[in-house]
Amino acid sequence: METSLDKSALAGASATGASASPAVATPAAAKAQRTVYSLLGAISFSHLLNDMIQSLILAIYPMFKDNFSLSFGQIGLITLTYQITASLLQPLVGSYTDKHPKPYSLPVGMGFTLAGLLLMSVAPNFSVLLVAAALVGCGSSVFHPESSRVARMASGGRHGLAQSLFQVGGNAGSSLGPLLAALIVIPHGQRSIAWFSAAALVAIVVLTQIGRWYKRHPSVKKARGHAAHAALPRNKIILAMSVLVLLVFSKYFYLASLNSYFTFYLIDKFHLSVQAAQIHLFVFLAAVAAGTVIGGPIGDKIGRKYVIWVSILGVAPFTLLLPYANLFWTGVLTIVIGVVLASAFSAILVYAQELIPGKVGMVAGLFFGFAFGLGGVGAAVLGQLADATSIAFVYKVCSFLPLIGVLTVLLPDVEEKRVKG
Repeated sequence: METSLDKSALAGASATGASASPAVATPAAAKAQRTVYSLLGAISFSHLLNDMIQSLILAIYPMFKDNFSLSFGQIGLITLTYQITASLLQPLVGSYTDKHPKPYSLPVGMGFTLAGLLLMSVAPNFSVLLVAAALVGCGSSVFHPESSRVARMASGGRHGLAQSLFQVGGNAGSSLGPLLAALIVIPHGQRSIAWFSAAALVAIVVLTQIGRWYKRHPSVKKARGHAAHAALPRNKIILAMSVLVLLVFSKYFYLASLNSYFTFYLIDKFHLSVQAAQIHLFVFLAAVAAGTVIGGPIGDKIGRKYVIWVSILGVAPFTLLLPYANLFWTGVLTIVIGVVLASAFSAILVYAQELIPGKVGMVAGLFFGFAFGLGGVGAAVLGQLADATSIAFVYKVCSFLPLIGVLTVLLPDVEEKRVKG
């Protein structure tokens, strides 16, 4: 018996297929297929829960440091263990599931996260903490490439919109983690980490329903039947992917400077209180969430390449002004920077998926893993730079990063190629 998600996903295709000739029924149905908002909402909600758990763990490092008398080097090793499993495994998982679709891999992946949470809540020593961090990372390495694939499948052709809705759930979850850590875990101790297993269980239930829809989707049979072929020569694809990687580098290194050190910058330069600086950071994060939602639909309408141009290179004037602005204009500029810069990732991801058709999971895993890893590496590198110089100098150096966006000129017109083909 079909679920309501199945019916809504296939409604547009059925209506078109009834009136079309057999020769054109399939492509016509594909174009007419409706965007499955209920499924996009479910996968975005699951992304919220997944990233909330991830950011929760990062936020309780100070508690682990005190409980187990850890050095900063050991804290760094926890992050390294987590990032190796969460970042480096993602493209491998995505590449495998491109060839061998696994509709129920999403709840299985969340099962790893659940196991990691429970183990972390009772970990008696540092070694067990590392194992728990690796389990949570494994869950993330399965979740991101596969859930990005599901978002594309449910997009009804509006790929940018689908990726934006999916990613905004992750943004919301990342912002909730530190708040919940402060309200629940820090006051109640290590054992209270287990309470968040309820969030993982809810996600498993939701992802199991999504898996049922995924299993019945026509693209699963196509993936098993044949591989899609790229429209561009291999050397052009390699060049374009290299440019996209550099663009993601510029975006996430700059975002790391704001996510990790913006409050310190405001306190140092404008002598704000911690609470006032946190309000400015919250406003910036809200702007990032807004930009994430806006970028995808605009890319669907005017083309991904234009969005990439504007979101990376177009933000450069604002980042270059930021280190020299007063408090009022600092607030205004960070809102603009957050909205414009955050719009890039959906466009970059969908562009890359269209550049290499048939490799949706591998591309999603590559870019999510790379972006996630860059955030951690960027925070560490910029922290060392701030120690050696000053926090103000960090922002002056980082202000030039968006100029890397000029490399967008080297990107081929993938969408035009697809239309012509």
